[in-house]
Amino acid sequence: MTETLERVKTSLRVIGDKVVCKAIEADAVTPGGIFLPEQSRERTMKGVVIFVGTGKRTEHGTQIPIDVKPGDTVLFPKYGWSEVKIDGETYLIVNGGDVLAVVE
Repeated sequence: MTETLERVKTSLRVIGDKVVCKAIEADAVTPGGIFLPEQSRERTMKGVVIFVGTGKRTEHGTQIPIDVKPGDTVLFPKYGWSEVKIDGETYLIVNGGDVLAVVE
């Protein structure tokens, strides 16, 4: 994880209230042992935070920091994030306000 974080940091600077996550893919096999093709799997809703931006600015210029930190496992909506490929790895960029919860 630290190796991935360092590699992304060198090639990516996150702006504002954005959060970069590495997706945790849905299981390909059901608990009963049935294999699910990619089209039938649920969209990703869980990921590990790799990097966070500086936070949102109010109209008065006050910085509001983001409540998550690198290494946190977070939940986010099924839709509304951007998928990007960097150095062959796929990452999700999520708005900080769209992060629903931190899994502990």
